[in-house]
Amino acid sequence: MEQTGVVYITKERLVELENILIELKTIQRKNIADKIAEARSHGDLSENAEYDAAKEAQTHLEMKIGKLENLLSRVKLINPAEMPNDEVHILSNVKVIDLKHKEEITFTLVSPDEADFELDKISITSPIGKALLGKKVGNTVVVDAPDGTMEYKILGISK
Repeated sequence: MEQTGVVYITKERLVELENILIELKTIQRKNIADKIAEARSHGDLSENAEYDAAKEAQTHLEMKIGKLENLLSRVKLINPAEMPNDEVHILSNVKVIDLKHKEEITFTLVSPDEADFELDKISITSPIGKALLGKKVGNTVVVDAPDGTMEYKILGISK
């Protein structure tokens, strides 16, 4: 399934993704090719589990490369320094207080491809991300999420 739409990332993240792609296309492709050649040298391929595993690994690698190439073809670079300081935008670090649980949390708003809830990186397309975008310090947002309704007050915005 090919994704479409712009992916907003920083120059640093672009370099990181390009380096990953280079490694996949050079080192990992060569490693798998070596495994296929080794397995092929063992003779009958119809009952060769090593060969089947290596070919399956090759398929997964090529899918990963294709997905990364697709993502890179949709990149739009953003510079956090050019974004406004007084409102929430992509790459903002937003300090909020959960008004129900009285817990302070800091989220970083990122593109959907970079989202990692465990690291408090939330997508700008998630319910929380959508609710926070464009808001300012002191604003309260109500979020309808799968776990129910949440209410956050924005305490701070930084880059």
